[in-house]
Amino acid sequence: MRHNKNFNHLGRQAGHRKAMLSNMASSLILHKRIETTVAKAKAVQQFVEPLVTKSKEDTTHSRRVVFSYLKQKEAVTELFRTIAPKIAERPGGYTRILKTGFRLGDAADMCIIEFVDFNEAYTFGKVVSIEEAKPKTRRSRKSTKKTDAVEDATVVKAKAPKAPKATTAKAAPVAKKTNVGKKM
Repeated sequence: MRHNKNFNHLGRQAGHRKAMLSNMASSLILHKRIETTVAKAKAVQQFVEPLVTKSKEDTTHSRRVVFSYLKQKEAVTELFRTIAPKIAERPGGYTRILKTGFRLGDAADMCIIEFVDFNEAYTFGKVVSIEEAKPKTRRSRKSTKKTDAVEDATVVKAKAPKAPKATTAKAAPVAKKTNVGKKM
């Protein structure tokens, strides 16, 4: 019976499991998507979602709390600078798991875990620029009106230049590739 078994131990002792989840979460934050087994992906999802929620509030305390879990300064910086502004209005569900099939060696159920807002195929090409994500300082009281060049421009279709026809009569001789002089 599995009474009060709250999470998957993944066949590892506590220290190994925490280190593995920390490394996988850091890789997910830095690369925005990783491929792993379904069991590990579900464990990483439970591990990383509270950290992403914590990153919405950019304070020294929240940075230190997240660093105590991730143990990588680059991952913490990436989380607070690029991921947090993009998911600021999302109430939860920051990652998705896409099953990809079975691994050839041991038939383990494989999947891809990725951040929801960082996949262009599902977000329909919506891109949040860094200028929109940065908070404005008190000093910048300049009028920042910019006209959209896209609205003023007209679409002009240009004809593609034709490729020159290749002459087959005088083709340059092709040198044979040999393995002479190469170390194997």
